[in-house]
Amino acid sequence: MRVTENKGVVMREDTNTKRVGIWIRVSTEDQVKGESPEHHERRARLYAEAKGWNVVEVYRLDAISGKTVKDTPEAKRMLVDIKNGHITGLIFSKLARLARNTKELLEFAEIFREYDADLISLAESIDTSTPAGRLFYTMIAAMAQWEREEIAARVAASVPIRAKMGKPLGGQAPFGYQWNEHKLLPHPAEAPVRKLMYELFREYRRKKTIARMLNERGYRTRNGSLFSDTTVDRLLRDPTAKGIRRANYTVSKNSKKAWELKPESEWVLHEVEAIVTEDLWNECNAILDEQRAKGKRPTRQVIHLFAGLTYCGCGEKMYVPSNTPKYVCHSCRNKIPVVDLEGVFHEQIKNFFFSPEEIAAHVGKAHAVIKEKEELLSTLYREQKKLAAEVDLLYDLYQSGAIDKHGFGAKYHPLATRQRQLEDEIPQVQAELDVLKISHLSQEEIVTSARDLYSRWPELPHEEKRRIVEVITDRIIIHEGEVEMNLFYAPPASTPGMTPPTSQTPPTPSTPPLNDGGMATKLHGRVAFLPYVAVTLKALRRKEFDFDPKTLGEHIKKRRLELKLTQKEVAARLKVNAWTVLNWEKGETQPLPQSVPKIILFLGYDPMCEA
Repeated sequence: MRVTENKGVVMREDTNTKRVGIWIRVSTEDQVKGESPEHHERRARLYAEAKGWNVVEVYRLDAISGKTVKDTPEAKRMLVDIKNGHITGLIFSKLARLARNTKELLEFAEIFREYDADLISLAESIDTSTPAGRLFYTMIAAMAQWEREEIAARVAASVPIRAKMGKPLGGQAPFGYQWNEHKLLPHPAEAPVRKLMYELFREYRRKKTIARMLNERGYRTRNGSLFSDTTVDRLLRDPTAKGIRRANYTVSKNSKKAWELKPESEWVLHEVEAIVTEDLWNECNAILDEQRAKGKRPTRQVIHLFAGLTYCGCGEKMYVPSNTPKYVCHSCRNKIPVVDLEGVFHEQIKNFFFSPEEIAAHVGKAHAVIKEKEELLSTLYREQKKLAAEVDLLYDLYQSGAIDKHGFGAKYHPLATRQRQLEDEIPQVQAELDVLKISHLSQEEIVTSARDLYSRWPELPHEEKRRIVEVITDRIIIHEGEVEMNLFYAPPASTPGMTPPTSQTPPTPSTPPLNDGGMATKLHGRVAFLPYVAVTLKALRRKEFDFDPKTLGEHIKKRRLELKLTQKEVAARLKVNAWTVLNWEKGETQPLPQSVPKIILFLGYDPMCEA
């Protein structure tokens, strides 16, 4: 229990209750239509109340354009509250009210994802506090990432052409140089410092020492910062100083602006005026190469798509060792190739949802309820408009002297009372409608997005695939003959807890619903408000010996896998070394004639005599 004081009133709140903020930005045009800031705030508060959340902050941006909002005081306050955990969700009427700038919307989304906070858009029916909302938002983000990659590829295609023409490709000139009439020329103030850096490094051979000496002499980088050893290393490596300018030689690999060198065949080189001699540049870079060879860091380990989620049928976790491209159980030596498991997962995505008939029935029922609520809301708006017209007419009569003040009062008070009732009733109905839309209509969008996800899966970046796998996957169990995938899903059918039919298995009861009778339950540390169940998909795993052997070594391998023997055990039967069997299977060597009779006996047939 947390005790807080708000405007002199002591309030007690449950610390386990989700703390959210309300974002209000209403344009002048919307206010003319009757959408006041108070209306939007009440609508959001009623939605939070329906969820059982605690509204702790309201962020109001009055008369602020949606073109850019990130630098406003209220936006900064909201981001600080997200980062320090004061709020864990933000409710707003629609995405356009949060920001109209697409770039800012994406930046907000990244910040909320980083700090595990939720975005709740009432108009678009997106609520990332629900499992279905998180899945929908994750898939939409993956699709957006795919679109960005496509655009980036088209933009990148124009870079080599501009580079070969000698045109600037954007960005500042290297330290020591400046752009002058589209030409790269030495900078009169920076060039001597760049040259001094090479001379000092040849003498002292320490990057940190050079950085300290430059700083002590009063030199600074172009933006006024102190020199660092990484800056010194980058400038010493840059061949521009010896008169060779590189273009189209790097490529950005992720959203954090990390880059890697392209193959040298794609580089575009131009001659520029040198600052140092080629001998001095080569001497300094030879020292750097020698130092790097002595203290070379290990390469970063690749994170596999199903790492941490893959289990053997015996209950042990399966890992991908560095010496084999397979998930391996260290207990019972059960294994499955990495590519096979991803192939099975991709194929099962299209079986992730129930039949189209069940989906249509559920969505149709939800649409009927929503339509009734929308009709009620329209009736209330019409009544509100009618009352406003009656009040205006009554006021005109009073102004013209057709009725006196007593008659005006007798007629006006009932109308004013009904207007106040409508002002309370309309946000209440709107909030109920928001809950219905987010709880039901988002599932229809998820189905569409998931089908699109199946077709685009092979082209998605690895990071996006991993993010989707983490959202929908509980665990993957590798049995001897099949792969069992336990996925999280809010089913549209009226029979939760049933395993969706696949081509391999008939419908069978699965794990009971996780919603525990409709109550909100904890899932991955977050609250699941939709009826969320565990769905099990099963598929036959591809057998390792399910291939058509072409060579004698492949015949040996297929027979060995069928008998579940190791290469060492086969080698003992054939009276050869285990490395010999390995080389036969890989096709690097062929069996000698004296080994052929033993091989035919082991196979049980003569592969050279097959029809």
